[in-house]
Amino acid sequence: MTQEQFLSEISHYIVKNGNINTSNSEKIIISSKTLWLNKKLQLKITQILDHQYPKLRLRYNTMEKQNNTPELITIWFLEEIGKERQISFAIAIQNKQIKKIQVLEFRESRGWEISIPTFSKQFETVGLNLNGNLDENINGITGATMSVNAMKKVSRLALMLDEHVKKH
Repeated sequence: MTQEQFLSEISHYIVKNGNINTSNSEKIIISSKTLWLNKKLQLKITQILDHQYPKLRLRYNTMEKQNNTPELITIWFLEEIGKERQISFAIAIQNKQIKKIQVLEFRESRGWEISIPTFSKQFETVGLNLNGNLDENINGITGATMSVNAMKKVSRLALMLDEHVKKH
């Protein structure tokens, strides 16, 4: 799945499930934005991932109604190493909770089970607790521990980044 396909899918998903209330005359606006990773932000990222993120900036999308009501959704496209290779994720966040997470590209030889929708569904409605950890327990998969951990890390990262961009 490509980033564009995820954006299309998430906009249908969000509207269909009532996460953004729209009338027929209102349009959903998807905007592309950039977040520069300064030293303070890189330090927070390093605490979550246990390593620096290998980029100077992150591109993300926002989704909102045309009248700019506070129902802003951020959509992050992040990568993390499972065991040896990068796994690409798309994460949509609204009201400090994950609305949808999906594996876009899985490059590992093992752990592909995290791509199954029933596994990723347990991340929906998960947020961060006061310590910056996920506020709900995520069940693991035997033989896919490192891939599951990568998914947990990018979930925490996306939630932290969402909070950051909404504060600034």
